[in-house]
Amino acid sequence: MNMRETFQIVNLALIGGAIYSLIEVLWRGYTHWSMGIVGGLCFILLGLLSKLLTPKFPLYIQAIIGTLLVTFIELISGTILNLWLKLSVWDYSNVPINFLGQICLPYMLLWLPLSFLAIILYNWLSYQLFSARKPKLRLL
Repeated sequence: MNMRETFQIVNLALIGGAIYSLIEVLWRGYTHWSMGIVGGLCFILLGLLSKLLTPKFPLYIQAIIGTLLVTFIELISGTILNLWLKLSVWDYSNVPINFLGQICLPYMLLWLPLSFLAIILYNWLSYQLFSARKPKLRLL
């Protein structure tokens, strides 16, 4: 990876992390600094996943795969932040169909539209800010 690609990824991670932190503040009234990092990581992974899958898979399939990816990242980060480090960033123990209080079905379902929008935003930002190739996303 060259300096230009590194610059792009770092900037897109910062943008994604900031947007996710803002979404958290709007949704639950506060956020934790770690959510900026996790949000930025998820944004980058969704964008890179999209670049790998775009020629073969429509956007809704990419969003479903992205939802599974984000849920996995949420489980890993929750295990580290909440269970090991005891930071109490979130706890889904009282939410139905949860696993270890770190992931749950209702929030997993929220990742679907967010993944859909994040994939579109990542591709649009890459195109607008960094002269990446024009996105060729298709819904179906």
